[in-house]
Amino acid sequence: MLKSHQFKTVSLIVVALAATLQTLPAKAADMTKPVQVFILAGQSNMEGQGVVSMDHPDYYNGGKGNLVWSMANSPSKDKMKRLKDADGKWAVRDDVEISFKVRGEVRKGGLTVGYTGYGRSSHIGPELQFGHEMGDFFEEPVLLIKTAWGGKSLYVDFRPPSSGGDVGPYYTQMIQEVRDALKALGDQEYELRGFVWMQGWNDMCTKPAVPEYAENLVNLAKDIRKEFNSPELPIVVGELGNGGAAKPGSGMQDFRDAQKLGAERIDNALFIITHDFARPAELSPNTSHGHHWCGNAESYFLVGDALGEGMKKLLSAAVKK
Repeated sequence: MLKSHQFKTVSLIVVALAATLQTLPAKAADMTKPVQVFILAGQSNMEGQGVVSMDHPDYYNGGKGNLVWSMANSPSKDKMKRLKDADGKWAVRDDVEISFKVRGEVRKGGLTVGYTGYGRSSHIGPELQFGHEMGDFFEEPVLLIKTAWGGKSLYVDFRPPSSGGDVGPYYTQMIQEVRDALKALGDQEYELRGFVWMQGWNDMCTKPAVPEYAENLVNLAKDIRKEFNSPELPIVVGELGNGGAAKPGSGMQDFRDAQKLGAERIDNALFIITHDFARPAELSPNTSHGHHWCGNAESYFLVGDALGEGMKKLLSAAVKK
């Protein structure tokens, strides 16, 4: 039987081991295996508006709700521990890469903070935790091709060919950016494994766009699959969850209903509820930016987590067929 001091020693060892496991470097990518590729597309909330560390008392609410604050104070803090390494620096995951074209230049590298429209390490988007989910799921290396722009609608800007009318210029640009990122792999084998769509604010604010949204979403899925010769490509659609629960009959609820209807009409797709991840403005860095989840880093972390869980469900179901 262990004595009291021995129990304490064992406990300290367990605690130390747990802390070590939280900060172990990510596994190295085995580039002899096909890269598992995911397309992450949409508008500003896919670009990423979650504040990392800015904490000015006037402009960022003293840092409440930023990533540094969230890692110490939020309900998700334990799950977030992996985001820093043993030296307290932002961890970089080598088995998961991101390719994101920002202001005409492609940023590419290991999964970490900063792959947003700002071109610096100041913000995060859903890609961060989604990437960790995919990296944990696959033994093969993972590539996230992110293609997103703020203030763009599916009704006009991303309008897919099957919807008729003028093809959206950002639909065309999205396809080209994905093709360029795949071409950059050179002789490396790859498998396109999923499409993630996080978009909707501009359509919600455009009255004639809402009745069309479900059909446009179905057509987007159809055309993406055709473009890349992947008829069963898994698709997850993130709810426009900004602001939390919507009032029945509100414009937000009508739009969410259209999103859900469209996603349910797509085979091998899931609609991911996100409004539960909204956090109070007073506990967020950008108190007046409700359209961007008030810049709350935990919100973007949890959105990415939910999108990743949804994608894993689709991938697992495909394996069982």
